[in-house]
Amino acid sequence: MRQATQKMKDIALARNIGISAHIDSGKTTLTERILFYSGKIHRIAEVRGKDGVGAKMDSMELEREKGITIQSAATHVDWKDHGINIIDTPGHVDFTVEVERALRVLDGAVLVLCGVAGVQSQSLTVTRQMNRYKVPRIAFINKLDRQGANPLRVIEQLKEKLDLNAHPLCLPIGLEDKIQGVIDLLEMKAVYFLGENGENVTRQDIPENFRAEAEEWHDKLIEEVANVDDEIADLFLEGRPVTKEDLMAAIRRATLAHKFIPVYMGTAFKNKGVQLLLDAICNFMPSPNQIQHTALNIDNNEEEVALTSEDEKPLVALSFKLEDGRYGQLTYMRIYQGTMAKGDIIFNTRTNRKIKIPRLVRMHADEMHDIKEAGAGDIVAIFGVDCVTGDTFCHNDIRYSMSSMHIPETVIDLAISPKLRETTDSFSKALNRFTKEDPTFKVRYDEESSQTIISGMGELHLQVYVERIRREYACEVDIGKPQVAYRETITKPIDCEYLHKKQTGGSGQYAYIMAKMEPIPLEETTHYDFVNSTVGGSIPKEYIPSCDKGFQKAMRQGQILEQPVVGVRMSIYDGKYHPVDSSDMAFQICAETLFKDNYFRAKPIVLEPVMKLEVTVPNEFQGAATALINQRRSIIMSTMNEHGFTTVEAEAPLAAMFGFSTDIRSVTQGKGEFTLEFLKYSPVPKQLQEDLIKQECEEKKNAA
Repeated sequence: MRQATQKMKDIALARNIGISAHIDSGKTTLTERILFYSGKIHRIAEVRGKDGVGAKMDSMELEREKGITIQSAATHVDWKDHGINIIDTPGHVDFTVEVERALRVLDGAVLVLCGVAGVQSQSLTVTRQMNRYKVPRIAFINKLDRQGANPLRVIEQLKEKLDLNAHPLCLPIGLEDKIQGVIDLLEMKAVYFLGENGENVTRQDIPENFRAEAEEWHDKLIEEVANVDDEIADLFLEGRPVTKEDLMAAIRRATLAHKFIPVYMGTAFKNKGVQLLLDAICNFMPSPNQIQHTALNIDNNEEEVALTSEDEKPLVALSFKLEDGRYGQLTYMRIYQGTMAKGDIIFNTRTNRKIKIPRLVRMHADEMHDIKEAGAGDIVAIFGVDCVTGDTFCHNDIRYSMSSMHIPETVIDLAISPKLRETTDSFSKALNRFTKEDPTFKVRYDEESSQTIISGMGELHLQVYVERIRREYACEVDIGKPQVAYRETITKPIDCEYLHKKQTGGSGQYAYIMAKMEPIPLEETTHYDFVNSTVGGSIPKEYIPSCDKGFQKAMRQGQILEQPVVGVRMSIYDGKYHPVDSSDMAFQICAETLFKDNYFRAKPIVLEPVMKLEVTVPNEFQGAATALINQRRSIIMSTMNEHGFTTVEAEAPLAAMFGFSTDIRSVTQGKGEFTLEFLKYSPVPKQLQEDLIKQECEEKKNAA
């Protein structure tokens, strides 16, 4: 009993936190300070360190060269009496799946924002991801030492742009080069971070010139919390004093209920405010046993079952990230229920294969620390497990499956081949490894052109993998011109039918399907919908899945550009079968042929990926940048001028954006920045569609 109580206490003091933000908001710098103040490292290294060492969490050589995070990195720190698992995620939209899978397994998150730029395009993306997985969060406004920093404006943006009920729990003492520390609005004390690296935290009385502002914001804080918490509301309405303990408990309740976002601020680079953020993670973020997780019972019609953090329960763990390390495949896992120990036999519920755990480790960036056992709430890594991202592992007495994560659509293709025939094996190994590690990196072989095509989230995404093939596998490659991943869809609903009848001696093939083919509106995220409206057994129920398979097979390749077909609802409402000649294969062929034969009757069109473009340039280059955006078939949605910079938001077709990086740098003397993020698929203009069809015909002739 004592051991169980201790275990529950340990879980109550555990935190699983992700750090997410727009690129260049200072996530990795913040994580580096967290590691230093918690005693995990004894020397601070910068993201673009002068000595070439680079930040601890950017362990990949490419990350240190480019000064960006490419892969999410996990670590564990101890702060006061709490144990915190932290995952530092990339900010660049091309690596958004790293954020997606981290948030899938985490219990809370820190949303980092730049004190100057505020809410940016990727801030919106990670907020959507946090909302998707119902992750409570704290906001940290960073870079208050930068010129133009304005944390109160950023808080307004959190409310207006992200629709978050955000409120500061501290205020800066000075800004830009005059920042001295912060005012803690819970304790009503001025907090200073002294010493060479801000490691000595001292609390003093609030300076007289900041006292009135601090008291005003303290009263606002109580009022805001009273709006979302009944206990504080009662105290507030009755005019009774609200203690620090009352306020902290209420903020925690409201944060876990997604009604309130505590906002902290400082400058990680100048070592101010990070320790208060660590305290906030411990005070306001959930422990693993406070989040209700569920799984699907495969043996009981995928019935939803609640998971608990009790050790006695059978193991349920989810693989959320794979890496090919020095000792083979390294599989990152989040344990949701039960315990896992070195030497245990675990069971992959997707493949039905048993695996023995040869080694169990806790990760610290690229370092491994061996552990003997881990329990519910832990994030660990194991070797020697053959699996893919999203596999669920259990003990042998249950077969549960965790829900899958959202995988974004790829938008760009690239033809790639090894330069030397003798490096073909290395080339194949690299592609196999990367497709297992990254669900948004896809590989296919084009039969007509005899080319290997890789697909990804953007130019940078594919550039990184091409460079990794060269470096990690010593394989030089030839690459073609990047190609847009077009799609096809239909625009007109039609009724259609097809009779598949074949007699070749003995049992033949017979299937007859009557169906409705109709478009799904583009604004809906569903790519394909199958509806069975048959009655009276006109098509036996055992053949219905075969019809579904046949339609899906036909949709893999359209007939305009031979691109995948999306946005189609197929409803079968009648048909016929033969008691001897009908079969699964007959109905599958019938459905596939019905779709292909009637495709052009449904008025198909080509769709192209449209990106959300955000361009930031100094004000003097606004005209040149706007003209450049307009030249690329883009629609400008908004323009904002602040602190000498203009930010233009636009919707831009990806096909028109190749080479934009060079052009924007050219017209702004290298001072312009931009981000591209997939937004939606839209119809290609009629003239462009005709040009694409001609180009496709010419390529086929040349290939022949």
